[in-house]
Amino acid sequence: MQGKELLRLVDSLHRNKEIDEETIFQAIERALESAARKHFGQAEEITVTIDRQTGEVAAVRGADRIEPETLGRIAAQTAKQIFIQGIREAESETIYTEYIEKVGALVTGSVQRFEGGAIIVNLERAEAILPRSEQIPGEHYQAGERIRAIIMDVRKANNLVKIFLSRTSPEFIKRLFELEVPEVAEGVVQIRKLARDPGLRTKVAVISLDPRVDCIGACVGVRGTRIKSIIDEVKGEKIDIIAWSDVPETLLAASLKPAEIHQITLEEGPHTKRATVVVPEDQLSLAIGWKGQNVRLAVKMTGWDIDIVPPEPTPEEKAAAEAKAAELAAAELADAEAKAAAELAAAGAVEAPETPEAAETQAADGPEAEGAAQEEAPASAEGSEDLAEEQLGTD
Repeated sequence: MQGKELLRLVDSLHRNKEIDEETIFQAIERALESAARKHFGQAEEITVTIDRQTGEVAAVRGADRIEPETLGRIAAQTAKQIFIQGIREAESETIYTEYIEKVGALVTGSVQRFEGGAIIVNLERAEAILPRSEQIPGEHYQAGERIRAIIMDVRKANNLVKIFLSRTSPEFIKRLFELEVPEVAEGVVQIRKLARDPGLRTKVAVISLDPRVDCIGACVGVRGTRIKSIIDEVKGEKIDIIAWSDVPETLLAASLKPAEIHQITLEEGPHTKRATVVVPEDQLSLAIGWKGQNVRLAVKMTGWDIDIVPPEPTPEEKAAAEAKAAELAAAELADAEAKAAAELAAAGAVEAPETPEAAETQAADGPEAEGAAQEEAPASAEGSEDLAEEQLGTD
């Protein structure tokens, strides 16, 4: 390889791989030295230098100059392999240095392929991994589709650099706000706290450092254009924007929205921060949220343990409730007794009681029935005697 061709190779690698030119020159020199030692022996003292201006290669064995052509094909192949390995190591180091400084930053790539549940994302200079656990539940992608995520971690294993992405981290929402809301990017509006349930709901507490700027209005945008762009990016995840407050009661009430709050009682100790929040009966489910989601995010947002309770009933409501309970208890008891009596009657264990009218009729008819029976008895006796006399006469 002529000097000019070598310089063009170094320049091409420098521009395409973004590797320092001096690093490339040193990799070529090491490769040629290794090839020469393999040809002449490892014990030989061999030095290879490359002129950085002309690209001319000078190889010296002791006091003798070595022509690269004398090394042979095997040595040339060895030099090529060592050079490629050196370039890969330098490229990995460059990529690692570049992306380790971008941890937490928002990046955009394209879906390259799928490996199990993970998505391999092409970031132009490197490949990144979006694990299944860091994907928003319910979202699906196709090969070649654009995807945004934040860099969660960068690890170096041998000569490989592994870049891990995330779309479920709360920081992902924060970076989207910085992208879509200029006031957030400039620091006029600050995101003080953020709690997220990926794919379902996110609560964002913001504050304005400029009294002329409405922090919530800036994040929502004209006709909701700014917040809509963020919601579309996270596949329809609900985002609640609230105003940050240093007053715990105010922050708790805002964090539990859209539920209405009647009263908040705080109990704070050395190791305890508990808030008892009273909400109307019809607002209990709204305050707690689906599977406790709303109150869970409010706990993350405020740092207080929250108990949601209904309001205490008034004396009139207590009396009405007790009367209603007693009425229901009496009705249930009567139903139980009627059911028990019906079961016993069906089983033949209980005779139907006589009615008062039947008893009176039996009492009235008793003497007459007894006299009639006495009159019928003699008549029957006389008839028997006449029948006996007739039979004797015939005989």
